[in-house]
Amino acid sequence: MRAPGSESGVGAAEQVAVTGSEREQRLAARPRGLSHAQGYRPEVAGWLRLGFGYERTTGRSRLLVQEQRPPLQVVRAFSTDEGGALVHVHNLSGGVLGGDRCALEIEVGPGARVMLTSTGATRLYRPRAEDRPALQRWQVHVGAGALLEHLPDALIPFAGARYRQEVLISLAEDAGLFWWEIVAPGRVARGECFAYEWLELLFTISRGEFPLALERFRLEPQQRSPGTLARLGPFRYCASLYVCRTGQPRQRWADLEAELAGLAQELSQSGACLWGVSRLVADGLVVRGLAQEGLPLSAGLPQFWRLARLRLYGRTLPLPRKIT
Repeated sequence: MRAPGSESGVGAAEQVAVTGSEREQRLAARPRGLSHAQGYRPEVAGWLRLGFGYERTTGRSRLLVQEQRPPLQVVRAFSTDEGGALVHVHNLSGGVLGGDRCALEIEVGPGARVMLTSTGATRLYRPRAEDRPALQRWQVHVGAGALLEHLPDALIPFAGARYRQEVLISLAEDAGLFWWEIVAPGRVARGECFAYEWLELLFTISRGEFPLALERFRLEPQQRSPGTLARLGPFRYCASLYVCRTGQPRQRWADLEAELAGLAQELSQSGACLWGVSRLVADGLVVRGLAQEGLPLSAGLPQFWRLARLRLYGRTLPLPRKIT
């Protein structure tokens, strides 16, 4: 089917406190690309810059918190079963507020293995009328032979929310990526279903200058019904999982697509949940899911992730544990 639409930290974490004029100097010295990208506002409310490296002497990956400012925060890294670094990204505000400008820069060095997750669902709060739309931007680079797995909880837009998310990912030679996203229609238990103003998700994966995936997703429920066949149809929740590893032969992706398509057919339930799989132009594939409720998506994504990871890296891992 085609896609329808504990151990202590691996290394000691280093945190840089930034205040006053020092903050201004650091902002001025930040790498170009994020702070100078088109349409980006310099008055960032919160930022997080993380660098990861692989230590050959220990066979483990190491986290360095290079710079962070609330509401975004990372406290420590945990070690995964294969020596990778597991990091929980906290939002100390409990969610994304109107007018927030948050930036995350992630650098996964050659050979490192990194797993990122959230501490809970990302809540997109109702803004005040005068607030600008909230913006969160990710800029990610995965180095040669490295692997990044981003396995967060769902995005939940509250009534009236206006939110834009931009994700730009670049992959080096033999770099791997598993990146999933789940989008809820709102606080359904409170009767808020598609009550937000608009939600925009921009997603780009590239290998060098070559684009592998360009996704532009925007829903404006008050202007255009999400229930049309061109959008979500009869479903309310949607999810995606991007699976990439550069340099793999095309036949390997064809075989993996067929295997995941079989799983998609097994997990799909008429009128309740629909899964599909499509290959990218090169170096990867995308799994998509639509459902009436969130549980089939949150339960199904890990099954696709485990199978794809087993085929591409020869082993599976447990889902990241949560901390509070």
